[in-house]
Amino acid sequence: MLAPHRCNTLFVYLLSIKSTGQRMNHTVLVTGGAGFVGSHTVVELLLAGHQVVVVDNCVNSAAPPANIAPLPSVNGGHDKDDTVPSVNGGHDKDDTVPFVNGGHDKGDTVPSVNGEHDKGSPALLTRRGVKHLPPSLARVHTITGKEVTAFYTVSLLDRPALSQIFVKHKVDVVIHFAALKAVGESVEMPLTYYVNNVTGTLTLLEVMSEAGVKKIVYSSSATVYGTPQYLPTDERHPTGQGVTNPYGHTKHFCEQIMKDLATADKEWQVVLLRYFNPVGAHESGMIGEDPRGPPNNLLPYIAQVAVGKREILSVYGDDYDTADGTGVRDYIHVMDLAGGHVAALDKMFSEDFKGSVAYNLGTGRGVSVLEMVDAFTRASNRKIPYKIVGRREGDVATMVACCALAELQLGWRATRDLNQMCADAWRWQSQNPDGYV
Repeated sequence: MLAPHRCNTLFVYLLSIKSTGQRMNHTVLVTGGAGFVGSHTVVELLLAGHQVVVVDNCVNSAAPPANIAPLPSVNGGHDKDDTVPSVNGGHDKDDTVPFVNGGHDKGDTVPSVNGEHDKGSPALLTRRGVKHLPPSLARVHTITGKEVTAFYTVSLLDRPALSQIFVKHKVDVVIHFAALKAVGESVEMPLTYYVNNVTGTLTLLEVMSEAGVKKIVYSSSATVYGTPQYLPTDERHPTGQGVTNPYGHTKHFCEQIMKDLATADKEWQVVLLRYFNPVGAHESGMIGEDPRGPPNNLLPYIAQVAVGKREILSVYGDDYDTADGTGVRDYIHVMDLAGGHVAALDKMFSEDFKGSVAYNLGTGRGVSVLEMVDAFTRASNRKIPYKIVGRREGDVATMVACCALAELQLGWRATRDLNQMCADAWRWQSQNPDGYV
């Protein structure tokens, strides 16, 4: 095993975060906001007082109900139970109604719901009441008592539709989650990952630039560090070296693009948040991780075994240089991660923030696969059968974060432990055995 690299306060010479007084509220466009981390972050953004516009093609999340009604005329009235909210959250005769396609005026070329660009396509309402949001965002409304400003079923590869959204809304900052994210799948489908993750991000950045929106918080990953040269891994660790899978390459490439952009144009402000294995769920049990098909990540697979949806867990390798031979990861509760995004947003709007900065978001504690199985067994009081199989291509033995910089500059640290991660994940899974279906 690699010799530990001390995670201490060597960052003390860097700028530390200072209180800037009362938080300012902003209009935040969240890509991938109906997904696992995205929906939990939307909860925190709404509770912090921000206005939230969500864009998600729902490839990795449950889609809105399919029976969204065609657009009634503004003068034609609306059903009593299906009030159409305006962009500003109210509804007046002269309000502009948000649409899935980002706006509709006579003569507009209207992209359709499925992301294709088709002149004359019928415009559909963004939402006719909460029941026509994706189920995750409908439940976010129940949790917070607040609604997103608008939701758009749009792919980031659909430039015309994306551009119309920025025309429609006065966006201050973007939080960019939307990406394909399965390490194993990326090894099998590299081209799909490069097109979706890299080309989608490039399109988003170009549209942002045209709209004059030059602030972005990027959902990155610890995979950019590749096989770690020392542990715990801090932000000074080299990136892009020894990356073991196409997913990690896409995250590294997108980081580099944004750093180059911030270097070339001083108006750009970029926060790169490098995640270490999000798990858990909102404590209410109302929203959580709902994978499309077999889970690619450990904890949701364990949870589905515990609830009886899967028969057995496959443990990929027991011959790593770790205490029990199984892979070790730094797991972070999704609500701690969501709070990190709000902290990053506050930092970005502070007077001293410039250029691009990367922050690790983790706990600093490694947990092995078998330790996670034991913890979830205690939380669920269910036996988790498992079998040892061969290593999975693209995996590394151990990855643990040093998060001193985030604590120093963002005033953020993870507070929820492994027991709470498992308890909240089990509450979500046991109350929603089939996810949002």
